[in-house]
Amino acid sequence: MIRAIFYKEWIKIRWYWLLALVASIGFSGFAMLRLARAVSLKGADHIWQVMIDRDAIFIDLLQYLPLFLGLGLAVVQFVPEMQRKSFKLTLHLPIKATTAVSVMLAYGAVMLLTTFIPAILIKFCYLQSVLAPELWQHILYTAAPWYMAGLAAYFFTAWVALEPTWGRRVLDGVIALLFIRIYFQPAKPEAYNDFMPLLTVVTLMLPLLSMLSLTRFRDGRQD
Repeated sequence: MIRAIFYKEWIKIRWYWLLALVASIGFSGFAMLRLARAVSLKGADHIWQVMIDRDAIFIDLLQYLPLFLGLGLAVVQFVPEMQRKSFKLTLHLPIKATTAVSVMLAYGAVMLLTTFIPAILIKFCYLQSVLAPELWQHILYTAAPWYMAGLAAYFFTAWVALEPTWGRRVLDGVIALLFIRIYFQPAKPEAYNDFMPLLTVVTLMLPLLSMLSLTRFRDGRQD
């Protein structure tokens, strides 16, 4: 049954996943090409100096991309099913409803990560070839909360989408927006290093919010 759920989710998100993968790789590749051009024009020593003097990381254009990719995936995966009211069919499968939704969320999160990992590898492969370990680690550590925000956006959007009443959807959406800001607080690069373990744990607990929406849906809550 779990394999059947995986297949159903793949049918729903396959084209979006491909688009997200291309966007993730494409934007990361573009950022690295810009950096490579700067290196070729002014030399790696100049890039190092700029990073040290100005706290530059050269990948700022990627800051909100994981966020939008996570949000979009959850919309594609859950919103049509809720609009067509076909989500009720999932609850009638010969498997616990909480298990079914957990499998759906886990599948979506893993597929989202498969769009992030190639982009991270592109940055790692190029950056470590032109920068000292302290500098390329500086860039990747700074970007880590952005990718965590992508996962959070996915889980929050699923929570809102599964909520059966519009009033609570609006409230949940406001809470989600306020919480997402935590991942993008204006701070110096690597400011999140000490906070990342806790932020990771909190992010991985966000699927529990969808269980609250599932409970309200099963209880027949309506607008």
